[in-house]
Amino acid sequence: MLRLTLLAHGATAANRAVAFPADEPLTPKARAAAGRLRGRFAPTEAVSGPALRARQTAEALGLAPHPDPALRDVDCGRWAAAAMDAVMQREPEAFAAFMTDPLARPHGGESIADLVRRTTAWLEAMASRRGRVLAITHAAVVRAALLGVLGAPLDAFWRIDVPPLSTTQLVSDGRRWTWRAAPAEGDPASGPRPAG
Repeated sequence: MLRLTLLAHGATAANRAVAFPADEPLTPKARAAAGRLRGRFAPTEAVSGPALRARQTAEALGLAPHPDPALRDVDCGRWAAAAMDAVMQREPEAFAAFMTDPLARPHGGESIADLVRRTTAWLEAMASRRGRVLAITHAAVVRAALLGVLGAPLDAFWRIDVPPLSTTQLVSDGRRWTWRAAPAEGDPASGPRPAG
């Protein structure tokens, strides 16, 4: 059985400014918050997206994960680092298309459908593995993973809230994935449970 914990990286200036992501560092507060999680995870393997913010989250946790390009953030093309409000005012139709049509890629990067395909392929490749894997990645990848695991429609993507440093637990028995809600801190009944 594989127990996969997806950890969303710590906050960046783009998160705080409600901007499209770029390859930028964590804020000092986010680095400190990630540092307070040191020792909380005991993975048999750690992997991370290649972006600076994912790598810095891992460093703050005291981990040296293997970089995995499949865990990279959604490619926002020419909108990278732009404030969403500015894009909405400058290109209202393109922005609306991206937010409502999972196949749209008006910025020249990836569509939400592309991201979900990439993430689902990564999950399929991981499914038969064993152990506890910690994957430090991005909110968009976590949303995409949940859509894939649940077989949810692509237009549900924007209705999933993934805060910085939040965890999502997925379990694979080699045949299928199950989303497992995280137990309350200190819950004695939070031991391992079989998938399905």
